[in-house]
Amino acid sequence: MEHRRADFAAFYENARDDCLRAVTASLGNRQAAEEAVAEAFARAWARWPRIADHPSPRAWIVRTALNMHVSRWRRWRREVPTPDRYDQPTLDDTDTTMPDPRMMAALQSLPLRQRQVVALRIFLDLDSKTTARTLGIAAGTVTAHLHRATRTLRAHLTSATEER
Repeated sequence: MEHRRADFAAFYENARDDCLRAVTASLGNRQAAEEAVAEAFARAWARWPRIADHPSPRAWIVRTALNMHVSRWRRWRREVPTPDRYDQPTLDDTDTTMPDPRMMAALQSLPLRQRQVVALRIFLDLDSKTTARTLGIAAGTVTAHLHRATRTLRAHLTSATEER
């Protein structure tokens, strides 16, 4: 049990910031990301022997957090028929663990699937095959989404820089 606890603690320390960055980039809302990532880590602890053997435990955390956010959003939408409180990004310019605010704004211009691919491929540095498996899509689809996303991000960030 003590070995299990130490393994999980080391994983948590090494993965927490990367997972939070990836989920925040995907959701565009730091508070929602923190809630989802915390719950995902709690679920990982409960299943740690199995998650420790997963090909990419970080990807499992991110995917679980994203799934929980979607479930929470759907439940909330059924209960309160008003605009989603998570639609607008909440950015903190002083937080150095998060991506640059201009990057976050550019990420929000992407469709959700492209944001998820960027979060996994760029922020977690997963390969296309692992990203595809995590999102339940083909590796070629990951490549296509990443290509479109980087083209859009480049255009968005270049125009933002030129406006300064």
